[in-house]
Amino acid sequence: MQKEYTVTVYTEDRVGITNRISVIFTRRGINITSLTTAETEITGVYKFIITVMSTRDRLEKVIGQIEKLIEVHRAFVHDEDEVVYQELALYKISTKSLHNGDIEKIIRDNNARILTITADYFVLEKTGHQQELIAMLQKLEPYGLIEYSKSGRVAIVKWSRRFHEHLKDLSLIEADSLKD
Repeated sequence: MQKEYTVTVYTEDRVGITNRISVIFTRRGINITSLTTAETEITGVYKFIITVMSTRDRLEKVIGQIEKLIEVHRAFVHDEDEVVYQELALYKISTKSLHNGDIEKIIRDNNARILTITADYFVLEKTGHQQELIAMLQKLEPYGLIEYSKSGRVAIVKWSRRFHEHLKDLSLIEADSLKD
């Protein structure tokens, strides 16, 4: 049965690695619904956070193929209860509605914050899960919504401590070998 999974991939920083990883999903007919990548706390190690709708069996095969890439340290599939995650959304709204008491209530009730205000528009920021961000979008539409933008998932795996210690050890070994 298909459901939403979070895939984490730890890689070296190499040109083209994003393409090589995404092609593996494409070949298996799996659509990536969200992709976020950034350097980890370990210099030179990057983490891809990929959200997909698939079956566990298909993803296990994808992980096996991803781990064959030279630049990849490890890849994992996670059920939703194995990760702590958030997404970020920005909402650009007409300044005319800022003086409406209802919009202030929406901002407070949704734990959003105002990032900037101009003569023509203001920008709100909200973090949360996708359903929360879309619900706020729907609440804001009647108030002159101009633009909406949402990030991909940012996640931390609940059990990843041992693996991160392993990566830190690898980076120390690599640093020592460069000194020689």
